[in-house]
Amino acid sequence: MSSMSTYLYEIISPILMIFGTAGSIINIIVFSQKNLRKNPCSIYFIAYNIVNFMYIYFSLLPQTMSSGYNIDYTTSSIVSCRLYFYAIFVLNALSSYYLILASIDRTFITSSNALTRQRSTCRLAYICIGIGTLFWILFHIHALIFTNIVQAGPNVKVCAPQRGTHNTFTTYYNIIEEITVISLMLIFGISYIKNIRNLGRIQVHTVSVSATRANQIHGSNSFSRKDRQWILMLLMETTIYAVCVGPFAFYLIYLQITLNEIKSTETLQLQNMIYNILIFTSAIPFCTGCYTNLIVSKTFRAEVKKIFSWIKIFNTR
Repeated sequence: MSSMSTYLYEIISPILMIFGTAGSIINIIVFSQKNLRKNPCSIYFIAYNIVNFMYIYFSLLPQTMSSGYNIDYTTSSIVSCRLYFYAIFVLNALSSYYLILASIDRTFITSSNALTRQRSTCRLAYICIGIGTLFWILFHIHALIFTNIVQAGPNVKVCAPQRGTHNTFTTYYNIIEEITVISLMLIFGISYIKNIRNLGRIQVHTVSVSATRANQIHGSNSFSRKDRQWILMLLMETTIYAVCVGPFAFYLIYLQITLNEIKSTETLQLQNMIYNILIFTSAIPFCTGCYTNLIVSKTFRAEVKKIFSWIKIFNTR
């Protein structure tokens, strides 16, 4: 049963890491372009992709080496163990936090209320990113203190939260975090989709009243085609996150409910295999953003072509 999870980490995971690394770098370069970084959503996406890049090498790489190649350097010392867990906690929290901020920004920009739309600013984006990043870095210091190398069996050591209170806290924190994140993404996603539909109704209504008045309201209530593409990119990111990470949260709930049940060796092996598979699938959103952006955004595709054309010109000199 363990062969499936081993195959995932031995064969598929390195491929995912390569695509994820290239995708994150391309995203960062594209969203850093002068014509795009004026948009607050671009700032959130830059922060999001920087964290995703770090997650690939601080979380997915150690998991790949351990589960796919039996090389677990997180158990080589208590320092590497604690840094590994700390990185997982912080990077996972920051990634979802930046997506939620982007969702809030899109809710602002699609509002029919002019004052609400004015809240979508680059200044607010920098402030929220700075404060939130500092908060999560400090909040997860517990992982640097209460994570230990545990003897899980004969000649088997694992890096894990300290047994007892901290282990219980970690489990419930992961459950609450993932459910909260997905719920917030759903709430804000519904909000900006609803706002878009309302703006459409406003514009249709104004056309029937007065052509001049319609142009005035259209200027204050509508948003550009690029804004629609930002929303499509964000919608793809949040959907993939919910689909890939959601099952892991529900599986943690199942494990907590059945914690005191006596389980056979086969059941434990099956649970371990499912756990490893879900850990793998939860890493997918960190690696796929560039490719979904290429699918849904014409502006993003144009910027990527422009970047590669400059690289081609540079190499021919």
